[in-house]
Amino acid sequence: MVRCVRTAALAVIATMVSGCAGSGAATGPAEPSPAASPGRTGAAPAASRTPAASAEPSRTPAPGDPAVETVLAEMSVEEKVGQLFMPVVYGAAADTVSGENRARFGVGTPAEVIAKYRPGGVILFPWADNVKSVRQVVALTNGLQKASPQVPLLIGADQENGQISRLAPLVTELPGAKTIGSTGDPALARRAAKVTGTELRALGVNLDFAPVADVNVNPRNPVIGPRAYGSDPAKVAPMVAAAVRGFHDAGVAATAKHFPGHGDTDVDSHTGLPVITHSRSQWAKLDAPPFAAAIEEGVDAIMSAHVVMPELDPSGDPATLSKPILTGLLREKLGFDGVVTTDALNMAGVREKYGDGEVAVRSVLAGADLLLMPPDHGEAYEAVLKAVRSGRISAERLDASVRRLLTLKAARGFLAEAPAADPDEAERVLRSAAHRKIAAQITARAR
Repeated sequence: MVRCVRTAALAVIATMVSGCAGSGAATGPAEPSPAASPGRTGAAPAASRTPAASAEPSRTPAPGDPAVETVLAEMSVEEKVGQLFMPVVYGAAADTVSGENRARFGVGTPAEVIAKYRPGGVILFPWADNVKSVRQVVALTNGLQKASPQVPLLIGADQENGQISRLAPLVTELPGAKTIGSTGDPALARRAAKVTGTELRALGVNLDFAPVADVNVNPRNPVIGPRAYGSDPAKVAPMVAAAVRGFHDAGVAATAKHFPGHGDTDVDSHTGLPVITHSRSQWAKLDAPPFAAAIEEGVDAIMSAHVVMPELDPSGDPATLSKPILTGLLREKLGFDGVVTTDALNMAGVREKYGDGEVAVRSVLAGADLLLMPPDHGEAYEAVLKAVRSGRISAERLDASVRRLLTLKAARGFLAEAPAADPDEAERVLRSAAHRKIAAQITARAR
């Protein structure tokens, strides 16, 4: 069963296709949210995240939370620019010296990278030597947070489950989105996300780059495929909404990806630049509903896709660099005022036309708030800083992005102080019998 989502989020869809069937969030059996506790706040109500349906959505969030405004006012321009970045840091501990860190950042340890650039967050990967054991990851995330005492970090992971499981084998092995989608039961998507979110939080990870909101309609798609809940937007949308709710049940930030939709490609944006020829009405009917459903559920972040959609923006730029798509469609039409994150900026799909510094600047000008994994962090940071100092990126535009990032941290309960992960609790929670039972239940229901 689905319900029509908030009018503001579906404004662009309503003007292109009649009705909003299949665009809603799940209304299956409700699961109680955990009781509120310090550092474990629930999702902000949708009405507080986006303008009223009768109002034109604003590109710049108005000053709100006094705690956010206090932190913002105390930051230098250099610190604000730093907040826009989420790099990979190398090493198993915050004080591990790595040649990769020296080559990429000019300093040896993850803690020194954070002290030098003051990033808004970091993302963990096994290939960066970040993931070895439960106790090691807990010590790493705690150490990273200690290295950022002024503003706690977003610590992210690409933990979709199934094909993309960056924290395997530490976490419970859950089915991927396609398997969950085949059950037809959004409540299972919610339970799976809650399990994953609970385990991530126990490790000190507070942001997951999931769920995938793409509708996989192209059987030759080399990059999405089983990572999507399915090929029918009416079935994918409630699954995505339920997953967002499950992450929030666990107190972890969720990211819907890859906007405006990566489901109809036969090119991998890691190695090339896909072009999707959907008309505006096709996009509204096929690609948009899962993102609208995620917005209705108060999703914290939406990730851009390195895909070209000429009918949405004829410039030939990928969506990550497209103001008509990120600001025009996502912000102004769908009414999203959370964090817009780029997909990884080291991917070929976003690097074809511009240098790595210019890509970072154009991403911000397009509407992105968080710049993920720039291939040359120093070049990207200096380019954005130069653009701010020259006025190409206005002070107001910079503040808008930093305000959104700080608001996300406040909403998840760690703006004032990052909660320290407990290694004993993490070992108790990860791969627990209760979590493995949920994984088995989902697999048994798959069709």
